[in-house]
Amino acid sequence: MDNRRKLVSALDPKSPITEQYRTIRTNIQFASVDKELSTLMVTSAGPGDGKSTTAANLAVTFAQQGRKVLLVDADLRKPTVHYTFNLTNTFGLTSVLTKQRPLEEAYVESSISGLSILSSGPIPPNPAELLSSVSMDTFLKHAMEQFEHVIFDTPPVLAVADAQILSNKCDGVILVVSSGKTEIEEAAKARDMLIASQGKLLGAVLNNKKLTESNYYYYYGQK
Repeated sequence: MDNRRKLVSALDPKSPITEQYRTIRTNIQFASVDKELSTLMVTSAGPGDGKSTTAANLAVTFAQQGRKVLLVDADLRKPTVHYTFNLTNTFGLTSVLTKQRPLEEAYVESSISGLSILSSGPIPPNPAELLSSVSMDTFLKHAMEQFEHVIFDTPPVLAVADAQILSNKCDGVILVVSSGKTEIEEAAKARDMLIASQGKLLGAVLNNKKLTESNYYYYYGQK
């Protein structure tokens, strides 16, 4: 139940928090005028900043627009997407990358119309090598033939190299920072690392910021 609460965009579409996820979605859509941002990556500086919750809710809000969306758990070390959506993790991304299962047989449709989920699959001994492989490029090509948006949940930038490897394969990168938890120096270092790896950093999402009901969007959200 704790994990299902993270899907506020699906469970409480009129909440102020859901409205903020819609705002993030709109900002992403306006971030590129000439080309639609189809492949997106969500990461954070460190663990526990809310990147997985942000990725899941963004995927939901894109699907609520009538888009075909694939949410991919690319955290091949500590995957959580299958918990959030109450799925098994016997096969998934690693199964596709190692050619044990085709993409069409690896993802599952969620209860949210238009949203499909590709869990991580069995945890491999070489996550970074898998993400940087030719198989990953092939996976991206096939995924974009079937979906309008592919959203990746990746490990924290400062923990392992996985997010940097994937960042320059995606159209855009979103960095999640946690209010009162993420140090400014950590966020800045994560930003610099993503830019150094030629990731297209779209911006940052400030998470866990305490708000009062006097904020203007509470007024609109409760209508």
